[in-house]
Amino acid sequence: MSRSRIVIVGAGFAGYQAARTLSRTLRGAAEIVLVNPNDYFLYLPLLPEVASGILEPRRVSVSLAGTLPRVRLVLGEVDHIDFDQRRLQYVDPEGRSGELDYDRLLLTVGSVNKLLPIPGVAEHAHGFRGMPEALYLRDHINRQIALAAASEDPEEAAARRTFVVVGAGYTGTEVAAHGQMFAESLARQHSRRPDRQDEQGKRTASARHGEGQRTRWMLLDIAPRVLPELDERLADTAHKVLTQRGVDVRTGTSVKEATSEGVLLDSGECIPTRSLIWCVGVRPDPLVKDLGLETQQGRIVVDEYLRVPGRPEVMACGDAAAVPDLTRPGEITPMTAQHAVRQGKVAGRNLAASFGYGASRPYKHRDLGFMVDLGGVKAAANPLRVPLSGPLANLVTRGYHLAAMPGNRVRVLADWALDAVLPRQAAQLGLVRSWSVPLESSSPEVARVPAP
Repeated sequence: MSRSRIVIVGAGFAGYQAARTLSRTLRGAAEIVLVNPNDYFLYLPLLPEVASGILEPRRVSVSLAGTLPRVRLVLGEVDHIDFDQRRLQYVDPEGRSGELDYDRLLLTVGSVNKLLPIPGVAEHAHGFRGMPEALYLRDHINRQIALAAASEDPEEAAARRTFVVVGAGYTGTEVAAHGQMFAESLARQHSRRPDRQDEQGKRTASARHGEGQRTRWMLLDIAPRVLPELDERLADTAHKVLTQRGVDVRTGTSVKEATSEGVLLDSGECIPTRSLIWCVGVRPDPLVKDLGLETQQGRIVVDEYLRVPGRPEVMACGDAAAVPDLTRPGEITPMTAQHAVRQGKVAGRNLAASFGYGASRPYKHRDLGFMVDLGGVKAAANPLRVPLSGPLANLVTRGYHLAAMPGNRVRVLADWALDAVLPRQAAQLGLVRSWSVPLESSSPEVARVPAP
């Protein structure tokens, strides 16, 4: 007699925690299958440090096979689910189709970049939801600083040294904070090169204007302050740190149009730039709307036990699910890693309970505070609602991330130590090109490849 099969779709925070909980609880009593496009769990909160050259990519990529015993990994993206037949279809990394039957199904497909109907944004902006986008941004910053240093045109050089981040939430604020420090470090390296001279022995325009100039970073948001979803004291700390570094923070401002040469703000001002970084938020994975399940705010409706109504064998959690917030009646939990981690654990326990291992329980969690890494020794945090800033907040933030990571802790610590004593590496790998990480992508965790 074959074992029952539990299929988990997605290995983000919720899916990973559910798989780990089931592995430890069932211990082989049921087959656990995890379907994911990549063979790693991506620790998203440290992705800005990958884009800014502090951490190497593998540091935030935790092996699924190496950390999830008794879980079978299937590489692929699910594109169809037949709930009546209890069967799903997927496409593997080589384009081959496959099928999986299930007895229990957990949907944790996560989220993708949120799009707005602004002319030119889809064509010229890049998001920040996956490893390919982080690697592209790291190369892009490197490339723009190098091209600015080599340019004979001061206006072109200034445009290449200008970076516009749209969205001053958690992700956008950290990208701007880390990106500004990274770009300044690269600009200083280029400014140490010997001045070029013309035939008369005078310094050339590029030496006067292209090298040794500070980069310009702008952080835009339509909201009245940065980090609008977090505690106002955290927002004030972040705003102060950013402005002291020279980041041009503009609230109540957004992009009206984007082109290859710059962005037009809704104020009418035109900003020449080659870099538009889109961090305005996230939306549920496009698979959700194709499932035929009831949704709320684009997310799958579930009850407090994370069960899909009318489908007792199907559960959902994380960004893809509209989980009732029992601490705030009438609302659903926000799309944060903190909720996804805890929902994944509850989903794992409740799935195990459906096989007679333990008892089901509702999901209920109060936010324990948030932490924003602002680069260097700066951070803003409010663990257990205690406001912190500066080096102490940075220490707490890094300690939290180390504790939350399911692996690679020593390697992360080693990279942090090296970054404290060595300059950033100005090397372009050239592995991810602009066209391979479009903003409008249903799979930001997978770089697009050319059609055969």
